[in-house]
Amino acid sequence: MKLAPGIPVCVRRKKQPSVPKWVAVLATLAVSAGYGGGATAQTSAMQTTAPAPRTSPPAANQTPPQKELIKMHPEIVKAFAPTGVLRASLNVGNPVLANLDANGKPFGISIDLARKLAERLGVELEMIVNETAGKSVATMESGKADVGFFAIDPERGKDISFTAPYVLIEGYYLVRNTSPIASNAQVDMPSVKVVVGKGSAYDLFLTRHIKQAEIVRAESSQAVVRTFLDQGIDVAAGVKQQLEADTHGMDNVRLLGERFMVIRQAMGVPKSRGPEAAAFLRAFVEEMKAAAVVQDSMTRHGIRGAGVAPAADPAQDPLAAP
Repeated sequence: MKLAPGIPVCVRRKKQPSVPKWVAVLATLAVSAGYGGGATAQTSAMQTTAPAPRTSPPAANQTPPQKELIKMHPEIVKAFAPTGVLRASLNVGNPVLANLDANGKPFGISIDLARKLAERLGVELEMIVNETAGKSVATMESGKADVGFFAIDPERGKDISFTAPYVLIEGYYLVRNTSPIASNAQVDMPSVKVVVGKGSAYDLFLTRHIKQAEIVRAESSQAVVRTFLDQGIDVAAGVKQQLEADTHGMDNVRLLGERFMVIRQAMGVPKSRGPEAAAFLRAFVEEMKAAAVVQDSMTRHGIRGAGVAPAADPAQDPLAAP
């Protein structure tokens, strides 16, 4: 197992060619099989309902449409695994998505999906473990990974093609019990400091939306609460589950009563791999949601406080204008 983060590089956005007809067929098959519903997830809503019913398995003499398309078009396998191995960039800094066991081996939703994708492509899987979201993105941008698991964000979308989200995670603010701050609206004030994990989805989000408060960047999401306490910062921002885990047993802090964002967690592939790879990955994620693979993974790993994202149109770029 490789445990080294990548090195960030600057990649210019390139104009991609039109998607060939076979990719449109793939997306159509996904929709007709119940893998898409035409609705994309929004950052203003949290979906926690059960995923769509499982689809009936194909007949014994019938080849599943996804696998048949891959056999007909081996170039899609080459697009995802040019080295012959699918290299997946993982972020163990978000406990909802991935963690390390006592032996240092990764486990979680991201790992389960990576294994499913490698199995579908018929290649071996290499898991590249990163401690933060920023390092996970950098690993892909440096060309050291073929696929990754990231929160959808316009800045990242310059070089990464995203699927629709497979899970939705809440971002919350943490303050001390003695703090006068009682609502999210009171956070963005000139005298307030907010600590975030550098390069995280909520860092990118708050950088765009915070106008008056000062943003302080901790080295990682895991260091947010420690920085908040040690430096006397007014507010800590992060994934709800991470904040709750890092303050377990503390009676001098509290979460504000409502989330400030919903993090749309998706899979991503470098845009340099072409629109065919992006279209295939979007259909794959819709299949994983509809077949309850995501829900089953969350249940098996004991994930609480996050929800399976609603079905989406696999032909739609989640960052495209409606």
